[in-house]
This record gives sequence, C-alpha cells and structure tokens, in this order.
Amino acid sequence: MASHFTAPHRRRVGILVFDGVKMLDFAGPAEVFVEANQTVPDYEVVLLSVDGRAVQTSIGARIEVGGKAAEAEAFDTVVIPGSELPPSSFVTPEVIAAARHLSWHTRRLASICSGAFVLAELGVFDGRRATTHWKFAADLARRYPAIAVDPDAIFVRDGNLYSSAGVDLALALVEEDHGADVARRVAQALVVYMQRAGGQSQFSASLSGPAPRSPLLRSVVDLICADPAYPHTVQTLATHARVSVRHLTRLFRAELEHSPAEYVAFIRFGVARDMLHAGHNVTEAAMAAGYGSSEALRRAFVARLGISPRKYQQRFRSTRSTAVSEPAFAHPMTAVS
Repeated sequence: MASHFTAPHRRRVGILVFDGVKMLDFAGPAEVFVEANQTVPDYEVVLLSVDGRAVQTSIGARIEVGGKAAEAEAFDTVVIPGSELPPSSFVTPEVIAAARHLSWHTRRLASICSGAFVLAELGVFDGRRATTHWKFAADLARRYPAIAVDPDAIFVRDGNLYSSAGVDLALALVEEDHGADVARRVAQALVVYMQRAGGQSQFSASLSGPAPRSPLLRSVVDLICADPAYPHTVQTLATHARVSVRHLTRLFRAELEHSPAEYVAFIRFGVARDMLHAGHNVTEAAMAAGYGSSEALRRAFVARLGISPRKYQQRFRSTRSTAVSEPAFAHPMTAVS
C-alpha cells in the first residue's frame, strides 16, 4: 500500500564549486550538514557549478555536481568555498555571476576561507565586518577597503551574512538551527572541536606571528614556551642566550616584531586563554600562565579583549560567534521558510 507520509521541509544547502576549489572548504561543511541529519534529518546538500559540469578540485579529483547555479531553486543556506589558487585565478566573471544568482535566492550566505573574495567582488561585504583565513586577510583588506576585515576571528556573522577562516562555521550554523546539543553530537561524531567560537583567535600563541629565523632566538622562544610562568626578564633571557640585552632585543625586533617583554606577555596570554578554553577556572589559568593572580589576568583580558576572563570563558562555551551585528543583510535575498 502506498504511503501518504509527506517528508517535512528540509533546509537546502547550496555549495558553489569550481575548478581549483579547495576540497576541505566544501567537503568539510558538507559533511557537517550530512552528519547532522543523523540526529535531525533537516539538510539537503547540493553541489553546484557554473555550468552544471563536474569540476576538478585542489587535489585533482573530479567532483560531479547536482546542477547549474543559475538554474537552482531557492536555498536556506549558500556556501562559497575558497581555493589555494590566487583570487585572480578563481574569482572569474562566471563564478561571480553564479554567486550573485545564488545570493539572491538564499536566506543566509556564507564564505569559507578565500571564498570571501567572491563575496567581496559582489559588494555584499561593503560597510560590514568579515574575515578569511589569516594568510589572505591582508590582501582582502587591501583590495576591498570598504570591508572591515577581522584577520583573527574564526568566523564573523553580520546579519544574514557569514564569513569564516575555515570550516568551523558549519558547526555554528547547525547550532544556530538546532541548538548546542545537536552541534555537539556532530562534532563528537566527526571527532572535531566544537568550542572554536567566532571571536576566538585563529592562532595558537606559539604558532601565530613570524617564526624566529636564527637558532639563537629559537632557543629563547622555546625556553619561554616551555615555562611561560617563569619570571622571564630581558636579562634572564639574554643570559640564557649568552648575548647582551641590546643584541637580544634587536633580534626580537628584527625577527619577531616585538620586544622580549611583549613576546613573553603574548605567550602568557595565549596560555591563559587556552586554559580557559579547556575548562580551567580563572585562578588556575592565571597561575599556569605566570600572571601571579587572577586580578592580573583580569586586567590583561580587559586590556586586550575588553571583557573579563570569566565572561570570555562563558562566551565561548558554545560555537556561537560573538562577532555578530544584527542589522539585516544589505543585499536583497529571497527569504526561505
């Protein structure tokens, strides 16, 4: 006997792919939405290309698509992934036209990594905040001065417009749709971190910024990172390196663009921040990072981020972005119920 059951409306997620598209940028978000269907069967993922033909990805694999972007129906979400190719190579008039059509037929629009350059060409980021992967951020800001580029955020939401450094954004979208419990199940199933929220730094403290070039400075940096709580001073570091204070300071400025004291403070702040992400309390984070007291750590957080460490920790217990502006998306889009 034929069933009269009608499947509930599903959220259609359109992902625009093109030759040279980075595999992780579209496969990662797609897997998040598909995995979410194990808990809430709500997402239909559709890959689209400019002409409806298969595309060759960054790893050389050819991927079949579900159709031509210009002929696609309305979506709940549209994702524009990036590429390791320079923007001048993949942000073509054809890709821009396809993205423009999709942007007019979706409830929310998102870019992954250098996919931000496609949306920047559409002008949808003008006068708004956006981010991209750190290695593309300076170029995005230079090319599009009307965009307030945040080079350090994991992702940014501005109304119904989203941009991200990587694929973490998809978990945040699932949480936005279905709550933290569902997003957490997806993260656990895919064995990925859930708690990299929007305003969190793209970098770990020991990896961000320029790397030391000389073996001498590397040994000093390793010493700081190995024991950030030790009362390092310029003198003790210079003694360790067996050079003068002046010479060590000159090396720090030339290779790391900071003074020794600034670098020590930077590492300590990163350690404290990571401790808070891991669930340690403010006092534990302060002691582990060498701040001496929770009040000293509080002053450091207020100075750098404008909030206390306790509020920071509360804010990042879910995937939700703190970089949120609520005005409606300036680019007209067709609402999808």
